[in-house]
Amino acid sequence: MSELVAKASGHVQVEYHAFHLADPGEYVQPSFQPDNGLIFSRPGLAVVLTGVNSGPVSLTVEVFRRAVPPPGSVEAWDEVVEHSVESVSGHMRVAALMDDRPELPVLTPFGPGHYRIRVHARGRDHAYDAHVTEPLEHYLLQVWPGQQEPDLVYRHSDRYGQTTRQAAHEQPEQVAPPAAPGDGWKRAASDRLHRRNA
Repeated sequence: MSELVAKASGHVQVEYHAFHLADPGEYVQPSFQPDNGLIFSRPGLAVVLTGVNSGPVSLTVEVFRRAVPPPGSVEAWDEVVEHSVESVSGHMRVAALMDDRPELPVLTPFGPGHYRIRVHARGRDHAYDAHVTEPLEHYLLQVWPGQQEPDLVYRHSDRYGQTTRQAAHEQPEQVAPPAAPGDGWKRAASDRLHRRNA
């Protein structure tokens, strides 16, 4: 049975379609490589992709001592992906790109090394590319110590993820979000993201 170490909920401020899971001092976003359409990472930093361009999203964090069993049902979520991250410091936390760090537990309390993060997302199609003032998207992060392994996909069903995965397949290494047919990313946001990664 998995042992829950910490659980908390709150809001995180999104900018440029993302929020971070970051070790202290790790703020430079890696090249845009969203193969699974939801999360990608490098040592010390992971990026969770959101449908909204900016504004708050709701987030629950659950940290476990041991691996969490595969979910029996994922119908309540649009996207569910399990991904390996590496914490260099052992103090990885949820972080906003351009706002104060939300008051949520440390994701990697067992020290430096590899962890598995199961990311659940709901509502990314509701206000795609919008600037919102109230949370319309919901995320659940389940985290535990674990070896580095390939991604596990439990559910892919939102349009945003489909578009992002397709763009990642066609252009595997980008520094800014792709243009989505029929929706369109705001050029100014993409330009700002590109400058931040230059």
